[in-house]
Amino acid sequence: MFTGLIREFGEVVDFKNNVLIIKANHKPKVGDSIAINGACLTVVEIDYPTFSVEIGSESKNILALENYKTKVHIEPAMKLSDRVEGHIIQGHIDCIGVIKNIKKTQNSTDITIAIDKEFIKFVVPKGSIAIDGVSLTVNDVFEESFRITIIPHTIKNTLFEDYSLNKRVNIETDMFARYVYHIFKHDKKELSWSDIDRISFSY
Repeated sequence: MFTGLIREFGEVVDFKNNVLIIKANHKPKVGDSIAINGACLTVVEIDYPTFSVEIGSESKNILALENYKTKVHIEPAMKLSDRVEGHIIQGHIDCIGVIKNIKKTQNSTDITIAIDKEFIKFVVPKGSIAIDGVSLTVNDVFEESFRITIIPHTIKNTLFEDYSLNKRVNIETDMFARYVYHIFKHDKKELSWSDIDRISFSY
């Protein structure tokens, strides 16, 4: 599990044969889980100040791999004692989003991101979403896109400052939205108030 708060930028040293080598201050252990641009990956080798993670074929099919060339977002897996200051993130990327609009306002930046219509049902107004591993709040949801607002602090501490139109990004939708949708989709019987209470309290 992760929180969507980026701990540092990693520098990609090499990426070939499914192995991604990253230089960073973070000192993981072999077997540790670490989110790289939001994707939960396993550390397979360490040669400080670098460590290696392996990206499987399943992950390759769903990640914006072109963003694993220079700098990347890094977040180690959270500990049970950690504060959850962002939102609960699994590191399981749902799909790739495409930046369709960037509008700077007086003290923030509005970004509209298009995703496959299949996943828009998991995006909730005023709910949470992770963009390249960064925990953000959804402002508006449209038929095939959504709008987020990024404050200057987040811009400064992420790679968002370099993002441009048509850039592809890794998207993880809200975990609870996915779970609730799955429960309702497969529960064919009519729901009672006790059923709704049971579902609510399970989260």
